[in-house]
Amino acid sequence: MEQKTITREEYAKRINTVIEYIGSNLDEEMDLNKLAEVSNFSVYHFHRIFRAIVGEPIGAFVVRIRVETAARLLRYTELPVQDIAYNVGYATPSSLTKVFRQFYNISPTDYRNNKSYTIMKPLLINENLNLKAPKIQEVETKQAIYIRLFGEYSSLDFPGTWKRLWQFVKENKLFSAGIEHICFYYDDPKVTESHKLRTDICLVIHKPAVAKGEIGVKEIEGGKYAVFHYQGPYDQLSSVYDTIYGKWFPESGYQVRNAPLFEKYVNDPESTAPDKLKTEIYIPVE
Repeated sequence: MEQKTITREEYAKRINTVIEYIGSNLDEEMDLNKLAEVSNFSVYHFHRIFRAIVGEPIGAFVVRIRVETAARLLRYTELPVQDIAYNVGYATPSSLTKVFRQFYNISPTDYRNNKSYTIMKPLLINENLNLKAPKIQEVETKQAIYIRLFGEYSSLDFPGTWKRLWQFVKENKLFSAGIEHICFYYDDPKVTESHKLRTDICLVIHKPAVAKGEIGVKEIEGGKYAVFHYQGPYDQLSSVYDTIYGKWFPESGYQVRNAPLFEKYVNDPESTAPDKLKTEIYIPVE
C-alpha cells in the first residue's frame, strides 16, 4: 500500500489556513475540534503540529492575538470597551480586563485613558518625512498569491520570497498586466514580540490560482482605506507608521477598521535609490 507523505510546506499551508480562520473569527469561540477540522489534521495531533510550526501552543496564540487586537483597538479607535471585548471573543468586559491586566499590568479602560502608558514601544513621530496627506478611497476586492513569514519585519527575505512567487506565476501561467507587489503586516511591532510578527508577501494577480505547498491564495478585502504615499528608504517606515498613528489619526476624525493594513511597492528596490523608493500604505478606516 502506497504511503502518502506530507511536506513541511503542506504542513505550513494547513496551519496558515487555521491562522487566517482565527484572525477572521476572533469574536467566536475557538473550539479545538473545529480548528483541527479547518487544518485537516487529526484533533489528536493538531495542537502539537501547530506548536511546532508556529512556536507557541494554539491556546496561547489565540489569547495573545485577542489581547493584542484589543490593545490596538483601544489605542486607535473610540469603540467602547464592551464592544472591543465582544469583537475579540470575550463575553464580558471583565473577562477582557482580567486577561489584559495579566499581559500589560493595566486595565483596558486605564490604558485607553493614559496615553503615556507604554505597553507599546514609544512612538517616533517625524513630521519631516516625505509623507503626503492620504486619499480616502474605496478599494476593490483583489486576489493574491502569498507566502507567510514570521519574524522581525526588517530581517525577512523579501527578495527571495518575491522570486519564489514569480516562479509560481511562471510555472502556472498566471502572468498578466497589472500584477502588484504588496505585503500584509498583521501585527504591531510595538505590541508583538519580533519573532512572532506575521507577514504575508503577496503578488496581486488577475487569473484564477490554486494554492500549492508554501504558496497560498487569498482574497484581499475591499472597502474604505486611507492611502498614504511615502517616498524614502524602507528603514524609515517604522517612523512613518508612528507619524500616521500618532499624528494623523488623532486629528483626522477617522478610526482604524479591524482589518490588516498592507503596503504596495511602486518601484523596484534593486534598481532604485533608497530616497526614491515609493510605497503606498493602505490602512483600513471607517
